[in-house]
Amino acid sequence: MALLLPLTQMNDAGRSVGPARGAFKLPLGRVLVVHDEIDLPFGEVRTRTGGGLAGHNGLKSLKRELGSGDFVRVRAGVGRPDSTDPEIVSAWVLGRFRESEAEIAELVELACEQVEGVLLGQAPGAEVAG
Repeated sequence: MALLLPLTQMNDAGRSVGPARGAFKLPLGRVLVVHDEIDLPFGEVRTRTGGGLAGHNGLKSLKRELGSGDFVRVRAGVGRPDSTDPEIVSAWVLGRFRESEAEIAELVELACEQVEGVLLGQAPGAEVAG
């Protein structure tokens, strides 16, 4: 098992994840990505394998470098602004959270629990386990 914390910006995460996957000779089903998700309300966490990219540039980078979007994802809900304007959406996901430190800590804890569940084969999309 290995943990990779890319030093690239999220939008270029594939530049780190692709070569790391190759170095460890991992099948795509053993790659687990934790990311923000504006299509989920703040505080909600879901796990799945594959799915759409929904304009998420980091996921686009990962799909491009991994050759497929069929990796396991732990999606941490950060909510969506009331606008679809790309500049407002970008400022939303790149800006500071509006929630309290306790709410942010709870979101991180839920995401960690989902990652543990995947690794132990106890969560949806648990193909990474093993």
